[in-house]
Amino acid sequence: MVSAQTGEKERMTLETKKLLSEMARVKTAVDKVVLDELLPKESKVPEVRLLYKMMRDYPSRPAKGMRPFICVTGCKAFGGKEEDVMLTAACLEIFQNWILIHDDIEDSSEMRRGMPALHKMYDWTLALNAGDALHALMWGSLLRNKERLGMTKTLAVFEEFSTMVSKTTEGQHIELGWVVGDRWDLTEADYFDMCTKKTSWYTAISPLRLGGIIAGADERSLELMVEAGMKLGVGFQIHDDVLNLSGDSKYGKEIGDDLLEGKRTLILIHLLTRCSTSERHEVARIFRLPRDERRRQVGYVMELIQRHDAIGYAKKTAVSVVKEAKALLARARWKSKDAAERIDSIAHYAIERDW
Repeated sequence: MVSAQTGEKERMTLETKKLLSEMARVKTAVDKVVLDELLPKESKVPEVRLLYKMMRDYPSRPAKGMRPFICVTGCKAFGGKEEDVMLTAACLEIFQNWILIHDDIEDSSEMRRGMPALHKMYDWTLALNAGDALHALMWGSLLRNKERLGMTKTLAVFEEFSTMVSKTTEGQHIELGWVVGDRWDLTEADYFDMCTKKTSWYTAISPLRLGGIIAGADERSLELMVEAGMKLGVGFQIHDDVLNLSGDSKYGKEIGDDLLEGKRTLILIHLLTRCSTSERHEVARIFRLPRDERRRQVGYVMELIQRHDAIGYAKKTAVSVVKEAKALLARARWKSKDAAERIDSIAHYAIERDW
């Protein structure tokens, strides 16, 4: 006889398969817009031809496409049409790629989506410029919305993108500032504030709100997307931090990369509240070493993380905040039950995925 727990697990597995299938379908449609309609391809000038090749690099690499999927699903859940939101979803994907190019340079990352980071394949100045070019293309592409959505909704979408970019770069600056400033006095509240800005706005809040804006959602529901998206994005980031230390090759970045980059994750912040004073000093000393030297000694930090079950604590926190997000999402005035249930499945997947 199948137990209730086994039955629930099988049901969630089936829902996840359906979710991933639909996510892949939307990703294919979004990629077609990005690669075939928005990104430039050819130039007679060799240097510009290289620029175009670099601009197309990250968008051509395998990726989940979760953010544009949340945008499309949010639009449909609020009663909108997929064809109306597709350009905006494609611009979200362009945003994701130019911000990752810059992020990889700022963090000195080695890998992105299973391949060398763009600045490792080309000179970092060329990679930076390719990111700038994608950024500019994003704004110009958003203006194409006026033909389908009209000027009022186009400007509302434009304004939401502006907020998203501002919040994300504020969060990135906070995180970079902690590393540059050698900050070790951080609390969980500091992490949640940084994470809300850096991750929540472009991962959940704005994708949901953009879908709602295009569908004509009521103002209360759009405000609710800020509250729910904040928690959903934090849960997503905490789970990403967990994957960075415990994921496999599907994760697409070097395992332990966050430690090599000196990031102050919830895992590390929690660890520092549990270990001894001498251990905290040793962790700080290791984090001040150059990346190559840190790589040779980071095993000490990993041993402490395992000893104090800091990863287990992070997993529990992610589950808790996503549960709160799902409760808030349930209060929205959805128009499509199927799409609304899919958003609930996205929230579950955010902390169950393995890449």
